Amino acid sequence: MRHQDIRELFDYNYWANHMLLDRAENVSAEQFTAPAPHSFGSLQGTLVHTLHGERLWRLLLQGQDFWSELRAVDFPSVATVRQRWQEEEAAMWSYLDSLRDEDMLRIVRYEVGGGVQRERVLWHCLFHLVNHGTQHRSEAAAILTTCGQSPGDIDFTRFLNERKAQQG
Repeated sequence: MRHQDIRELFDYNYWANHMLLDRAENVSAEQFTAPAPHSFGSLQGTLVHTLHGERLWRLLLQGQDFWSELRAVDFPSVATVRQRWQEEEAAMWSYLDSLRDEDMLRIVRYEVGGGVQRERVLWHCLFHLVNHGTQHRSEAAAILTTCGQSPGDIDFTRFLNERKAQQG
């Protein structure tokens, strides 16, 4: 995978994140924290988990301590999630800008719970991060839809169509 391909996936990733956050701004505080039958229990929990995953992988790939958890309780509103995500997005773009094509095949070694050692190719880690976001964005979209705030289609082809239309 080329560096430009990864950048395109992250363009999509952040486009889709922005779509969700834009719709989430229209839910009430009660809807934001209301229990939901999805992995992380609420819209708040789902968004914070997705943000945490992006942060965790970026820190891991940069060789930094990545185990500190972002907690939903520390993000009481969509505005606080959006602010922190903007910071994370800027940090990720800075990291991605430091990479070149040849870096995409670099082996990343890390340890998970219980001392288990893992090895991954860098582009696999980056692709996983975007794919992880897709999974949890779909859950957030389902929650938003039940709140009357469906983000509509947030798939890759819509992103490509919109980008092409903007480029003329």
